[in-house]
Amino acid sequence: MPQKESAGLLLFRRRDGVIELLLAHPGGPYWATRHEGAWTIPKGGIHPGEDPLQTAIREFKEETGFDPCGPYLSLGQITQRSGKIVYAWAFEGDCDPASISSATTMTEWPPRSGRRIEIPEVDRVAFFTADAGKRVINVAQAELVDRLLALIDRM
Repeated sequence: MPQKESAGLLLFRRRDGVIELLLAHPGGPYWATRHEGAWTIPKGGIHPGEDPLQTAIREFKEETGFDPCGPYLSLGQITQRSGKIVYAWAFEGDCDPASISSATTMTEWPPRSGRRIEIPEVDRVAFFTADAGKRVINVAQAELVDRLLALIDRM
């Protein structure tokens, strides 16, 4: 079975000297009541032959409705508990989380029921301080926050 890979963008902004991160909460009934460890950078699967950064840009737009713009800072890659490899970049910008417009997808719910429902890929986005973001983000992705903070410190 081929290795699963995805790519995503981490938007950050500076507010009164504090770095804030835009994180996405997955849509659908499975994630509805989950908070800590459920949030993620907006990301998605890499199509065959697609450049990972182009994937990250496409997925950010599809999952949030917001147009990202560089420069993009490479955060490298991490491997999630599932074995999925995530390539990530960060960029500085701002947006209104209340204006999210996410693409939808079909999923089976309840599991193994054969019934399919349409859900948003992302049901909400929010800005978090780095410390709060590290508490709510997928545990493997917390490393991306640390890498971003280290890059900002060197800027």
